[in-house]
Amino acid sequence: MSDARVLNGVAIDDTFAEAFPMKATRLVITAHNPTWARHAAVSASGFATSVIACGCEAGIERELGPDETPDGRPGIALLIFSMSGKELAKQVERRVGQCVLTCPTTAVFAGVAEGEAIALGKNLRFFGDGWQISKVIEGIRYWRVPVMDGEFVAQETTAVTKAVGGGNLLMLATDTESALAAAEAAVVAMKRLPNVIMPFPGGVVRSGSKVGSKYAALSASTNDAFCPGLYGLAKKSELTPEVHCVLEIVIDGLTEADVGAAMLAGVQSCIAIGSTGGMLRVSAGNYGGKLGPYHFHLHKLLDGAGS
Repeated sequence: MSDARVLNGVAIDDTFAEAFPMKATRLVITAHNPTWARHAAVSASGFATSVIACGCEAGIERELGPDETPDGRPGIALLIFSMSGKELAKQVERRVGQCVLTCPTTAVFAGVAEGEAIALGKNLRFFGDGWQISKVIEGIRYWRVPVMDGEFVAQETTAVTKAVGGGNLLMLATDTESALAAAEAAVVAMKRLPNVIMPFPGGVVRSGSKVGSKYAALSASTNDAFCPGLYGLAKKSELTPEVHCVLEIVIDGLTEADVGAAMLAGVQSCIAIGSTGGMLRVSAGNYGGKLGPYHFHLHKLLDGAGS
């Protein structure tokens, strides 16, 4: 905080977000209309905020027009991240089987072409009970499974790619309304960029954590240094008296550059709101560089943008 850079009344801390390697894939879900494509994507990305307990982190990347999908129908690009290819494969199969196969009019295709192949429709085809058939088009196998509204089409496999998880921003504001407005604006700015998701509800998390706990069974616990209610009580509070709400945005991306670009967009959004909008500081969470090899320094991001 001592070496913060002040822009439009907002202090940008001289600190960094610490991120780590992940594995990811993109699924393209199509349907008869955008509403049903979104229903399937929302369901498939449910309970996927953190690998700590959910097994994966997932979210909608963007909507796709009919000219962007393999079957010429409206669709949704869904990104799913996990800590290993094995766990990612498990999550993809379960989520597609329970949330896409079940959803009226949907089909599912690989949104990543290069990388290790994992099952998409390869095993789900057995739901067809022997009536399923396959078709190979330009070297790619698709499965057609009979269902009550016609057929469910699924590409046989999708690909796993290396990815980056855990990029983050902390937004410190004068009150809850200002913090929410800043966080919502930052998420909108980030969503304009490709290859990234913000996996928490609405893209925002209020329960930022630190490593460890006074309770031996917990590997993580509340980030007391950024809890306004603990100001004056926590031993190492990072806050000042005027901060009454802190919100965090966590970013997962397919590459280091993707995460950095999203973080920069979020910082710039907070600066644009300024101190007149209740924004006081932008910071980031790290663990002293011990968690992951990707370090996103806020000042370096701004310098790279010419700020």
